[in-house]
Amino acid sequence: MSEITVYHYDAFSTIPGQGNPAGVVFHADDLSETVMQQIAHKVGFNETVFVHSSEAADVRLRYFTPGHEINLCGHATMASLYGLKTHGLLEDKESFTIETNVGILPIRFEQDGDTISMEMKQDQPRFVPFQGDIKKLASAINLTMDDLDLSKPIVYGSTGTWTLLIPIRKLHPFTKMKPDSSRFPDILLENPKASLHPFTFETRDSDAMMHARHFSSPYSGTTEDPVTGTASGVMGAYYLTYVNREVDQVKLVVEQGHEIGRDGKVEVSVTQNGQDMDVRIKGTAVFVREMNIELDN
Repeated sequence: MSEITVYHYDAFSTIPGQGNPAGVVFHADDLSETVMQQIAHKVGFNETVFVHSSEAADVRLRYFTPGHEINLCGHATMASLYGLKTHGLLEDKESFTIETNVGILPIRFEQDGDTISMEMKQDQPRFVPFQGDIKKLASAINLTMDDLDLSKPIVYGSTGTWTLLIPIRKLHPFTKMKPDSSRFPDILLENPKASLHPFTFETRDSDAMMHARHFSSPYSGTTEDPVTGTASGVMGAYYLTYVNREVDQVKLVVEQGHEIGRDGKVEVSVTQNGQDMDVRIKGTAVFVREMNIELDN
């Protein structure tokens, strides 16, 4: 068997063991889709990202869950950018572009002392109404109808990856949430492969506007995503679209991961420009360790 080195970073935190783990494979041009999928499965994180050369941008990033490839992943982007920067693979650039399956996206670095943060533009937000059984939806994450905030719409949202945004009235139900992901596809009739993203405006920390959890699609091969970049971005777009239409921009912090001991935070900024929205997220990352993954012949 041959081996490949995977670098483990934790995104949306500067503390190893917190935030959201991602595997990063540099110099991945010679790896086939089959091999990349095999590596992601063996790593077992919610996402592993593979860094390729690009003719259209500075680098190309491809993202794989243990079960399949996805178009865009916020925390894996943060992890790979931090890795590229700290490995000296981006020279001294403060801004550059990444090629993804949703298009070419701009990235900007900021440094405050020893802390490096990355700002990432996401795809245009899209929303689709949920028209399934709300009672079954609540039950699938161990909630009751009383836990849901039905004054706000339940919708599928995407800034690159589809998730179902579920408004919750209070913070306390988040500790009792327990996903039965095998039920998700039969409930998510409009988009059976979407994940679930319950959120509330009641937060644990005073600097946060939203608190969330993120439950993976059963097709992904994982159960819960600790701190979710793409879903945090689309929550900012949700705020301008459904919660406060009187403003055309918002900056907010999303907290996530507390219930599973992997606290992290995502900074989100969204600006409405006519029919378009500029959605950006900002976060940090930290190196954890190198892993040697054996490949099957």
